[in-house]
Amino acid sequence: MKWNDLENWSGYWEQLRAAFTSPKIDPDVLDASLRAARQQVPIPVLWLLGKTQAGKTSIIKALTGSEAAEIGNGFQPCTRTSQFYDFPTPAPIVRFLDTRGLGEVSYDPSEDIRYCETQAHLLIAVMKVADLSQISVFDVLHTIRKHHPEWPVLIVQTGLHDLYPNSFTHILPWPYDDDPLPDSIPLNLRRALQSQRNSLKPLPGFAPVQWVAVDLTLPEDGFSPVEYGLEELWQKIEALSPLGLQYHLSGGKEVRDIYARAAHQHIVGYTFTAAGLGALPVVDLVSVSAVQAKMLHGLAKLYGQHWDQSTISEFLGLMGVGIASSYLTRWLTRTAVKIIPVWGQTIGTLWSVASTGSSTYALGKAAIYFFAQRKNGLNIDPDSLRRLYAEELKRGALILKQRSSKSNKSE
Repeated sequence: MKWNDLENWSGYWEQLRAAFTSPKIDPDVLDASLRAARQQVPIPVLWLLGKTQAGKTSIIKALTGSEAAEIGNGFQPCTRTSQFYDFPTPAPIVRFLDTRGLGEVSYDPSEDIRYCETQAHLLIAVMKVADLSQISVFDVLHTIRKHHPEWPVLIVQTGLHDLYPNSFTHILPWPYDDDPLPDSIPLNLRRALQSQRNSLKPLPGFAPVQWVAVDLTLPEDGFSPVEYGLEELWQKIEALSPLGLQYHLSGGKEVRDIYARAAHQHIVGYTFTAAGLGALPVVDLVSVSAVQAKMLHGLAKLYGQHWDQSTISEFLGLMGVGIASSYLTRWLTRTAVKIIPVWGQTIGTLWSVASTGSSTYALGKAAIYFFAQRKNGLNIDPDSLRRLYAEELKRGALILKQRSSKSNKSE
């Protein structure tokens, strides 16, 4: 966008409305913009490795709250034997890297290791506690830590109930961080846990190695809670990789139902994508609004709503002229600032990142209120909608600030 184009500001609101109602942007152009945005806001990669049936996929499901079908559709190939899983697609918050089962006959993991070493931010090894033969996993961990002595390693021990005595239930509160392991843990399970921990010889390097025991089961298995040790797993991940993933994926305590949780993940993903677009030196209004329109369309689908022109007009009408003008003014101003030599490319860019991302976050949260009220047959209070937008605008800016701060610390 050029400076002279700002004279045409009065036509941009209609351009924005048109982008929302009938986006006509070239898919190739939008795809290129999204790739450029993600380079500005890198996606954290969690690399999971372990033997076949160790429980890697169950861990991904538990961390994301994703259904099995979504996981199956979300994987993208990266090498012949490993796969990426972006979550949520197409605006991911986190990327899981799943390696083929170690120790399989005729499988040489060397190629995967070389490739994955260039991608990961945190290494997670998964092993079933009843399987004491973990030499193939330990060998790979040693190899990786020789190359990356600074990488922390998290080892997840799974399938605890396989070694429970008959009719035994989960121990509450979760006791597996104690050293030595307490006598309340069944003897066979305690011995197996300790045996695996003792078998791992000291790894090269100086970064910490953490162990955590989890048991992820199905309701029909009869154990409660079904995600036993998940909170402790989150704590270990957050401690080793301070990327704020738990809030971004779960939405915190205020996100209670499954719709709101899925919507929150969706919104955060598009917030980071839009923030990445805001970092670009030149970005067209339609590119940003097309990303936001795609987010709103996805939210409408999640809540079972028709995202047609009538619905869009109702939503934008309830948002009000004041918010529309504010939205447009903020966008035009940050765009103008970015074209100021030197200062605009630094301060202006930072401002644009925060402004573009936070307005996307606030728009998404306002849309959740709109869709949830409609879904439940309730009235939509325009004042509540606008107040929510203003509140979430501040929260979105805070999330981006925290994400930037944590990313800088982890580098």
